[in-house]
Parts: sequence; structure tokens; C-alpha cells
Amino acid sequence: MFQKILIANRGEIALRIQRACRELGIHTVAVYSDVDRNALHVRYADEAYLIGPAPSRESYLRADKILDVARKSGADAIHPGYGFLAEREDFAQACIDEGIKFIGPKPSAIAAMGDKAVARATVQKAGVPVVPGTEGEGGLRDEEIIAIAPQIGFPLLIKATAGGGGKGMRRVDRMEDLSGALASARREAEAAFGDGSVYLEKLVLGARHIEIQLLADEHGNVIHLGERECSIQRRHQKIIEESPSPAIDADLRERMGAVAVKAAQAVDYHNAGTIEFLLDKDKNFYFLEMNTRLQVEHPITEIVTGTDIVKEQIRIARGRVLRWKQRSIRQRGWAIECRLNAEDPFNNFMPSTGTITRIERPTGPGVRIDSSMYEGVEVTPYYDSLIGKLICWGESRAEAIIRMRRALSEYRIIGVRTNIPFHQAMMDSHRFIGGSFDTTFVEERFALEQEARPEDERIAAVIATLVAHRYERQAAQVVRRNERDTSNWKWIARWERMQR
Repeated sequence: MFQKILIANRGEIALRIQRACRELGIHTVAVYSDVDRNALHVRYADEAYLIGPAPSRESYLRADKILDVARKSGADAIHPGYGFLAEREDFAQACIDEGIKFIGPKPSAIAAMGDKAVARATVQKAGVPVVPGTEGEGGLRDEEIIAIAPQIGFPLLIKATAGGGGKGMRRVDRMEDLSGALASARREAEAAFGDGSVYLEKLVLGARHIEIQLLADEHGNVIHLGERECSIQRRHQKIIEESPSPAIDADLRERMGAVAVKAAQAVDYHNAGTIEFLLDKDKNFYFLEMNTRLQVEHPITEIVTGTDIVKEQIRIARGRVLRWKQRSIRQRGWAIECRLNAEDPFNNFMPSTGTITRIERPTGPGVRIDSSMYEGVEVTPYYDSLIGKLICWGESRAEAIIRMRRALSEYRIIGVRTNIPFHQAMMDSHRFIGGSFDTTFVEERFALEQEARPEDERIAAVIATLVAHRYERQAAQVVRRNERDTSNWKWIARWERMQR
């Protein structure tokens, strides 16, 4: 049994893992950079250690520093969360070499599935359908990629072989744009993941992004927890997710789940993971990639299936047999997650930084918030703009949407701009309500307009009048200092005491 787990991450996911550990009676160790000294995950941990300056390459991406903290603190396991070192097989191997349990898949599975090009080749051998693209294993030089591109056909995507989250991804519609896009994608991938390798993939037009959540123990048992709909994206970054998907029926769910399990078995996968698919208009699905880690959107799967994926990760890492069988997994109701980012949706989603001066969080039935924000915390420019996740559950999709509308209207974050207005507009979108969307919907068929409503003008006029009246009254008042050193009330009280 683990006595102490180091969380090699920050923000809401570090806090989420710490809460699971506390419920299991496991002590936690936090790591933090200079700018995260007052972060909530630092306050919540049993122990916390400074690992370097703000830039992630000098702190959260420094495996040597994190392992040094693990040795000093006596941690017997490390949970990487998502991002940073979560999908680095060299970090997983270094943990093993130090005699520390890595709560995630084994290094060989990360290597096989973490490198997207290798993953495609691996699952193809297992009979899993893949999107046409760069075939074979290993990184390709720019001239090799440029030579292969016409065979794949345009439009196509350049994708980073390591990591995810839209980093290192570029759409290319013309041959003459390919060279510049390759250089840009490599630079971004190198900065985000420390690996500038990329590969090509055919862009499936009108496709939906569907992913299957997997759990696999070290005894050969692999199950899936149903699907998540992740098609509401901007610049290849997911914004809204839901489970189940409005485009998936029971038969398609069973077929996609079976293929996902087969893909995991092809690399002898252990722990939690996610197989991502593209679903075209004809309901044909293709393997996209595998995320060998916990996903940002895991809460919606937890809510509809009644599982705690983080606790299951820890149990699997301890060598336990899965508590669940495939036949026992049922999706109940509907869950929607809105990612709350510190960015201005009315200014091309520019990042917003500053100090959060006030937060009012929604509550009530079916509402969950995963966030590490609190009043007084500073949102810095050094990390991802995600500051929280709002998750709402309902008996039906319609109820989940209505509940999300209500929760968004109650959410107040003052000090930085957020994308809450975007989410409110999306919950009112007829195409979203009808489930008629794909991965290009946000950028091609959805517009967020900031319109001045008549009631807004009236409210502004009333506020302006009240402020002007207050200043006028203050200017008319002459406050003269009392002749005595205190108030008349205190003088009367003293006089009364003296007369007793």
C-alpha cells in the first residue's frame, strides 16, 4: 500500500489527485514553481517543495528535480496528472529505476502510444482502422514529409508526435503553405513537450471527435467506460465535452469500445487511458491517437458511470484487480463539462492575467466544480489558461444543458476575464442543443457577439445616477471634528457610570 504520493503537477488536477489520496488515507507531496508558492495545491498538500522558476522547462518539466523531491520526501509513488511529464516514457522509466511506482502505464506502452506515428503503426497491425496519413515508425525530416504530403492529399493536419491539447498542430490546405507550417508546428511542439517531431494526417471533413475511456489492470483485464463527445473545439483545443455523445447509439458504442480495448491490449496497456477516434458523417470511425494518461475531461465519465478514475489509477498501480467488469458499466443520465479559461472571448480569446479579487461559485443538485482558484490568487502567463472546470449532470441531455445554463449564470469571477460568456452563448445555440455539430463548428459556424441589450443601458444609467448622487451628498456634507476626544455616546456612558 502506498504511504505517500508525490503529484508531479499543478493547478486543479493536482488538487483533484490530492483529494482522492486523502480519501484513501494516503499522504501527499506537492511541488511548485516560484509563482505557484501560494497555489491551493501547495496549501492542501501534507508536504510541498520548491522546484524552480516559473517557466515549466525549469520547474515542472525537470524530471531530475521532481525525483530528487521524491527521494527527500520518502514518496513511494508519483502521479503525473496530465501534461508536463505525464506522457514521457523516460520519466516513467526513471521512476522505476529509483524504485518509485509510476501511477500510469509502463514505459513501453507510453513509447508505443505516446508517439502518435508509432501508435498508428501499432494499432494498424492489430486491425484497428486509422485515418490516412504518414505511415511507419520514427520521426521524418521536413523534406520527407513534403514528399509524402501530395499522396495523402489536402487538406491535412500536421500533428506533434508527443503530447496533445492542440499544441504543435497545424491545418494545411495548400502545398505552398506546408514548409512554413512544419517549422511553426515543430517550434511549438518543442516548447510544449521537449520534442519537435511531427507527422501528417488526412483532415476528415465534417468529423466528430469521440473518445473512449479505458481502465486496464496488471492482470490482463481491460474495460471501457463509454464515450465522450469532444467536438466543440477551438484551434484543436477542446472547450466543451459531454458524455454520452448525441451521435452514438448502443451498437456503435459497443463496436467502438471493443476496438478501443483491442488497441490497448496491442501494447499490453495498464492503468487509465483514452482512445480518441474521428467519426465521419457515415458513422465510420478511425483511430486518432491514444492518451496514455488521465484526461482533463475525465469528470463527466466519472459522473455518468459512478466511478472514481483517479482512485482506480492508484488501486491499479498497487497491483489490485479491477473492481469492475464490462457488463457492470452503465451510463446513467448525461454530463456536460465547460472548461473555464482565463481569456477574453470578445477579443479573439486573448489570455487574461491578474489577481482574482472575487469568486462566487454555483451550487445545487448535479453541479461539480474542479478548480484551484480562490480569492487573492494570481493568474500568471506562464501556464495553460485553464482555471477550472464546471460539470453539470442531468437525467437527460436537455436537463444537463438547462442546469449548465443556470450554473453559468451564477458563476462570478472578478479580476480576470473568462470565457463564461462563450459557454453561455453555446448553451443557447440551436445547433448545439440539437446535437448538430462537428470539430469545425466553433470556428466556422458559431459567432459570439457582444450586443448591448436595452436593460443593460437602463442598469448603467441607474448606477451612474446613484454614483453621482452619492458624490454630490459627500460634497455637501461638512464633517467637523468633535470637541471631545471621543463620541457623545461614550461621554454619556462615562457620566452614567460616575453617577452610580
